[in-house]
Amino acid sequence: MILTSQFALRCTLALLALTTLLPLARADEAAVWTALQGGGQIVLLRHASTESGIGDPPGFTLADCSSQRQLSAAGRAQAQRLGDAFRARSIPVAQVWSSRWCRCTETARLAFGRVTPMAMLDSGFEDSADAFSLKSRAVSAAIRDRTGDGNVVMVTHQVNITELTGVVPRMGEMVVLTGQIGADGKFAVRGRLQVD
Repeated sequence: MILTSQFALRCTLALLALTTLLPLARADEAAVWTALQGGGQIVLLRHASTESGIGDPPGFTLADCSSQRQLSAAGRAQAQRLGDAFRARSIPVAQVWSSRWCRCTETARLAFGRVTPMAMLDSGFEDSADAFSLKSRAVSAAIRDRTGDGNVVMVTHQVNITELTGVVPRMGEMVVLTGQIGADGKFAVRGRLQVD
């Protein structure tokens, strides 16, 4: 009887916590969308959902998309919904930069209709520490030197976003930066968004 009452109390407290946090999460998301509507933001976007796997098959090449891990049908639909969400909110997008990996360029094209491939956004998953550090420093400099009113969307990979922010994003998730760098050397995050 006591065990059942304690379990019921824990369940009630957990439900109360969830119902309290959900409106806060929605308010935070609304604030991030509002910031994007104002322009001038940097959006790190992890490519949309892929076929199962980690990294790429052995022997893949950038010139041959069929040799790489691909977006799944759900991922292609996810990328289109992401672009729809931007258009529905009239969010200005000045530039769309992407890793040269096909799952990233396809995400960018499906969402925004355009893409500028940038080697600095390529996956660092199998890079040496020095090569990965060079890419991260190049992206950091591009973020710090960003000017203009429109938003810049950078479509890239989980390892790259985690290196820059400490965040481990889901596929298709956006990490919006403040432009400030914290004491840990990572970019401060304004918020995270996912259209699904």
